[in-house]
Amino acid sequence: MGRFEKLVKAVRERGGNGPGGGRPWCLPLADRVLLVAVYYRTNLTMRQLAPLFGCSPATVCRVIHRLRPLLAL
Repeated sequence: MGRFEKLVKAVRERGGNGPGGGRPWCLPLADRVLLVAVYYRTNLTMRQLAPLFGCSPATVCRVIHRLRPLLAL
């Protein structure tokens, strides 16, 4: 759990919450980081991940594309 908290903190410091304007995310930052981690660790599609996190496949796609560079650093 400590490693996951460090990962969420690193993403937050790198701008994972976005610039602050616009519509807020439907998932909190910790859930979004977990979503990306599950996406990389499993072979699930975005359609399969969406019901697990209670959002649409388009939201899963946006989260992955937004957080992927922040997790790769």
